[in-house]
Amino acid sequence: MPLLTHPLARRALRPLADLVDQRVRSQTRGARAELDALRAEVDALKKQSTAVGLLLDRTGRGAHRMPSAGQIDILVAQVADVSGSGHARRAVTSAFRTVVALEALGVGRMAGGTSNVCGKLATIPLLAPPKHPDVLEIGTLYGLFATALTRMLHREGVEARLTVVDPLIGSQLQPDAAREADDPTGTPVREDVVRANLALADADFRIQRGFSQDTDVRAAVSDRRYGVVIVDGDHSREGVRTDLRWAEEVVADGGVVVLDDYGDTAWPGVGEALAEHLADGGSRLELLGRVATSAFLRARPGQ
Repeated sequence: MPLLTHPLARRALRPLADLVDQRVRSQTRGARAELDALRAEVDALKKQSTAVGLLLDRTGRGAHRMPSAGQIDILVAQVADVSGSGHARRAVTSAFRTVVALEALGVGRMAGGTSNVCGKLATIPLLAPPKHPDVLEIGTLYGLFATALTRMLHREGVEARLTVVDPLIGSQLQPDAAREADDPTGTPVREDVVRANLALADADFRIQRGFSQDTDVRAAVSDRRYGVVIVDGDHSREGVRTDLRWAEEVVADGGVVVLDDYGDTAWPGVGEALAEHLADGGSRLELLGRVATSAFLRARPGQ
């Protein structure tokens, strides 16, 4: 008879077997408790992820607002390089919070990826435009970027007046018909929408409907010199060149000109136009550098 099946051996080993069973049950209960806790934590994270996604994902805006730590680090370095400021990270952080808040509160969206939008908002105030500058934005879409820029300028103690130029014909317009599509927000590009958003800026503003190349439009808003000019209208090479020539005429001495979508491979005409404009010689504009896909230029004193 095998030793372990002998009745005396089984009686002798029973306490040891019971102890093993007890420890197995205890470890099983512990593992089950840990698993239940892990499941609860995962469920909580899923709920948080859903809430964050509703606030920051690309639905209804086209471009998400969830940058990685690496993207922010690159952006901070670029802003610091162009502006020469030691407060680049603070400015980028404030810009991101402003974008999220205004896109949640306003109507429509800000055009462009997170790095480019936040890069412009962070860099412009750090370039120290005049203390009470007029700001000209060529191509405003829904007016939310102009609203955000006003908020960012206020953070640096700068009070600005806004002038925006846009055809406001119901949709975003570019000469390449292949790019035309319904806006991801579903919101029409109209003057009433822009006015509603600019009201959030708590600043003086005026809206000039029309194309920046039209002489009557230019005449209507060339009554002053602008401390900041943002060129974000017609993205064709000739359209950008025309806007740059006009920007050079109306920008104040020491003012800042921002050329949007510079270096963006989707819009090669933007970079070509700036290169041609600066190569002509005699330009008042000096290229300071690039942040994300925007070029920043400073206006020398007029000649």
